[in-house]
Amino acid sequence: MKKTIGLFAASLLLMVPAFAQKKPEVGGGHVPARGPAPVKKGSGTPKEGAQTHYNDRDGHPNAPHVDAKGDKWVGHDTGPNDARLKLDHPWAHGHFTGGFGPGHVWHLSGGGPARFGFGGFFFSVAPFEVGLCSGWLWDSDSIVIYEDPDHVGWYLAYNTRLGTYVHVEYLGA
Repeated sequence: MKKTIGLFAASLLLMVPAFAQKKPEVGGGHVPARGPAPVKKGSGTPKEGAQTHYNDRDGHPNAPHVDAKGDKWVGHDTGPNDARLKLDHPWAHGHFTGGFGPGHVWHLSGGGPARFGFGGFFFSVAPFEVGLCSGWLWDSDSIVIYEDPDHVGWYLAYNTRLGTYVHVEYLGA
């Protein structure tokens, strides 16, 4: 009996670190349940040379990201009047048909911001956001694609490891 109680107590002690681990506030494998809501009153295109800061809290990245608690899309606030996200020919390469949201986690299979792919689909990061995805692992990170409700022709690629996202244009299959 003493041996059984001792084994039980030892196993409880071994489980404590698992329960003590705090889930990260951003990233760490979290996948938002849905994409961002449309912006009602956006700020439009930031002024030339203006520095945008996204780290809304200590420990959050200085890049557009999703807070795991509440799925708040930090940085998706310029609205449909952001001239940087106006395409002359939206959907020039067709529409992405691979699936959106948490039921469709994709694994990057190579490339870089100018052209990356997964599952036979290819995308390009918006030129002004290339610096925001410098920590992405282009040959292995998991991403989820969401539709952008404010910018015609653009999608949002969300990196589950980092919790950050960028605007991407579909280049075709």
